[in-house]
Amino acid sequence: MEEFVNLPKTKRGQKTLDNIVRAAEELFFEKGYHATSIIDITNEANIALGTFYIYFKDKYSLYKFLLLSYSHDIRKAIALDIKPSHTRFEAEKIGLKAFLVYIRDHKHVYNIIWESLYIDKTLFIEYYENFAGRYATGLVKAQEKGEVVDVDTTILSYFLMGVSNFIGLKYVMFDEDKDDNLDEVVEKVMDILEAGMFLNKKSKN
Repeated sequence: MEEFVNLPKTKRGQKTLDNIVRAAEELFFEKGYHATSIIDITNEANIALGTFYIYFKDKYSLYKFLLLSYSHDIRKAIALDIKPSHTRFEAEKIGLKAFLVYIRDHKHVYNIIWESLYIDKTLFIEYYENFAGRYATGLVKAQEKGEVVDVDTTILSYFLMGVSNFIGLKYVMFDEDKDDNLDEVVEKVMDILEAGMFLNKKSKN
């Protein structure tokens, strides 16, 4: 994290950094990364242009800081909620709900993360590869306990991340004006994961 930001040592400095980050989030969400200038950010944050460079060397560094912050915050939100769980099934269920709630409360995160694909593809890849790597580590432990089937954990981690991401798109982003019951959505997802989707699994060849 320190590679991309000069972390402040005072409360006043932290407040200034928070203002810069808040302004950048709002503008990246509304206008996109490329259409937002550093001057736009400093004007929105109500700070002098030079103050920006106390914390970040350029807009790209600020963007990378945001991506790392989101990855950390999402994992932390999920980890806190799943801590009391006793099985991997419970952890997946609680973790999915925690992810959906986080996205519902921080809708700009989807836009900013996914825009990285068009800013620098390596950022997009690194974001999800790092997330999947940590996910796979937990799945391996669950396999060792006999809670998860013996399948490739990289494929499984991306499969589960895909479920979470697109369920979030549908029930948080696309249906943002509807009062969808997230608990009900999570229950249905877990029913599918537990039962599987195919009735006749034998080949008819």
